[in-house]
Amino acid sequence: MSVLTRDEAQLRAQFLDVHRYTVELDLTTGDETFGSRTVIRFTARTAGDTFVEVKPAELRSVTLDGHPLEPRSLHEDRLPLENLTAGDHELRVDAVMRYSRTGEGMHRFTDPSDGETYLYTQLFMDDVQRIFAAFDQPDLKAVFEMRVKAPEGWSVLANGITEQRADGVWEAAPTPPISTYLVAVAAGPWHSVRTEHRGLPFGIHCRRSLAPHLDADAEEIFEITRACYDRYHEKFEEPYPFDSYDQAFVPEFNAGAMENPGLVTFRDEFVYRSAVTDTERQTRAMVIAHEMAHMWFGDLVTLKWWDDIWLNESFAEYMGYQTTAEATRFTDPWTEFGVTRKAWGYEADQRPTTHPVAPENVDDTASALLNFDGISYAKGASALRQLAAWLGEKAFLAGINTHFARHKFGNATLADFIDSLASATERDVRAWADSWLRTTGVDTLTPVIETADGVCTLSVDHKGGRPHHLVAGLYDHDVADEGRLVLRERIGLDVPQDAPRPIGKRPALLLSNDGDLTYAKIRFDAESFETVRTSLSGLPDPLSRAIVWNSLRDAVRDGELAPTAYLETARVHLPRETDLAVAQGVLAFATGQIADRYLPAEQRPAALATLTALCRDLLRRTEDGDHPGLRLIAVRHLINVAAHPDTIAAWLADGTVPGGPELDPELRWRILARLAVLGATDEAAIAAELARDPSATGQEGAARCRAALPDAEAKRAAWAAMFTGDELSNYLFTATAQGFWQPEQAELVREYVPRFYEDAVPLAARRGPAIAAAAGRYCFPAHFVDAGHLRLGEACLDGTDLTPALRRGIADQLDDLARALRVREGKQEQ
Repeated sequence: MSVLTRDEAQLRAQFLDVHRYTVELDLTTGDETFGSRTVIRFTARTAGDTFVEVKPAELRSVTLDGHPLEPRSLHEDRLPLENLTAGDHELRVDAVMRYSRTGEGMHRFTDPSDGETYLYTQLFMDDVQRIFAAFDQPDLKAVFEMRVKAPEGWSVLANGITEQRADGVWEAAPTPPISTYLVAVAAGPWHSVRTEHRGLPFGIHCRRSLAPHLDADAEEIFEITRACYDRYHEKFEEPYPFDSYDQAFVPEFNAGAMENPGLVTFRDEFVYRSAVTDTERQTRAMVIAHEMAHMWFGDLVTLKWWDDIWLNESFAEYMGYQTTAEATRFTDPWTEFGVTRKAWGYEADQRPTTHPVAPENVDDTASALLNFDGISYAKGASALRQLAAWLGEKAFLAGINTHFARHKFGNATLADFIDSLASATERDVRAWADSWLRTTGVDTLTPVIETADGVCTLSVDHKGGRPHHLVAGLYDHDVADEGRLVLRERIGLDVPQDAPRPIGKRPALLLSNDGDLTYAKIRFDAESFETVRTSLSGLPDPLSRAIVWNSLRDAVRDGELAPTAYLETARVHLPRETDLAVAQGVLAFATGQIADRYLPAEQRPAALATLTALCRDLLRRTEDGDHPGLRLIAVRHLINVAAHPDTIAAWLADGTVPGGPELDPELRWRILARLAVLGATDEAAIAAELARDPSATGQEGAARCRAALPDAEAKRAAWAAMFTGDELSNYLFTATAQGFWQPEQAELVREYVPRFYEDAVPLAARRGPAIAAAAGRYCFPAHFVDAGHLRLGEACLDGTDLTPALRRGIADQLDDLARALRVREGKQEQ
């Protein structure tokens, strides 16, 4: 499929004005394809030529202003429209389109629990052409009228309110002007729960087999939705711009959610079948807030070209966390942001593939798709949080509201956004944008405390080029409890400083960026580092502890702190942790990076023993039932690091962990997967568990377990399923890949390391960007940390036949591999 270039999009936008699409979809024609008829009404400003995108299984007919065009003129996904006269035109396209199993275009899913089938669209970034013919670029907004013929017993959701006509066809209310990638349809025998808020219809929807679980959480989801809706109307002067607000939890969704106007689609893992922690519920709340923010920033005002995709995602990410904190019962989501999301941004920003938050060289849609990463989300949100702190919230929101008023139902650029902010403040927003949004890399801030005449002064050693507005926390030991730290004061700093700042007596701990207002790596002076080592768990605020843990994480990754020292710190302090996001983040890094990659194989058993002891301490501490979330985290990670099968096999046989919790489907599959890795289960047990839980999640669990069996034939079957056959859906592909590579099975799967590079290239070309990204992320042999593997991967990158998505995935993985090698060799980051 050809890609659209920025130059082509600019020329087409100058040439065309698109008014209205009328789209008719027939979903009753079989399991492989559906019918698609489109009428596009548009105006050519001058005489000339252009093209429309469509990617059909069969192009039946095309007419332009009543005159037939030759369907065979379609080349790849472009249908030429030649010799257009200036003025109004009508294009009609009749096509047969293919369903997808990869989460792109019109995804088709049959629920193994009950045999019911569900369909939904995912059109970002250029997949509308898999559904109907369109001028597929974000700045050619139009009104969309959707009509859908669906099987009897189905309901159809769309961007506007839908009604079923007498002839059985579902018709959606026309939309306001929106971009092509934001059109949405979801069809199937949905289970729906509906309500109304401030006169606006609200609905939540899932497949029928998940109905009891959605019903159990319906009021929580609606409560969060109402709270976010009300808070945004307090912040934003423009009212919600669409006629309804539906949230559909759909199967096998590649992203977390998608901001389709009036019909947000979420991955249906957010409908919880098993026990979850309060932090996981907080994440769902944040995603609800994030997607609702997009209704204004992204849908009402949309980027002109994909170089400004960060504006959509960074704004929604910032607003999602901030509004969750302000409007819901989850008052501390910024701790999870610091532990999880910000770490994602820091990692992405230190790779060779890094890019500015607002890149200038996004030449086509293929390269734009690669910018959906930790920079566009986490770094961009961090930058906006820094901007709000620097400008003040009043000026920040005034600028945002000016932006909405100027560009509603239209398109805007970074320059437009900066102009709107500049109108609300005397500060030099353009200079700020140049230093924060047009540059790459992570600054490093290290406090320097000097003493003269008994008075200490603080200056900040600054490696990097961005200005930082931050808060430094000064902590002293509690005189009544040496293990506890008490906050003396927090002082505001602007870095670079004009002069050192007097701080009185030397604190036990000087924590730069306390409150996490800026985006930078934080280091400690020697005395503060000793306090961290002995008293980290004594910090009173979880966000402060998260900042310290992030600093230790960065130090390990940069070769400044031994991985074993991080484990020792975790062993001492994590058993006392109360914050769920901190506990989860530390254990995930300690297991997935330190034990599995940063330590050589001979040191891994000791690391797993340390983590097992740590998790057992957490279990003992939570026996009273007062911390169920913390206990669940400990149980999950104890399963993950089990070096011997006896304990977890007994849990599975008994159906419970002694003292709780009882094993739900998630924990049962987690245990069985670990037993598979350890060679303590077999196909018969996997099949029995699948019979017990035949759901889609059960199918994924079985695929993961089968791929994890330490058996040559099981590995051959898993590899063939991933790389030879194309039957696996996106989720089953990922589950199989997650089971395949295991550190305990290095010798068994070593022969597949070179095969990955041989087989991933044609796979990516054959199955498209979603599977290519999954292959780069989950199929990569990450546990093989050696120079020979690095050379093999670099040779693959030297080839010219990699798709952009696979090239980016492998490049990022190889950089992580090189970092792991440096950590093992004790080399510091240069």
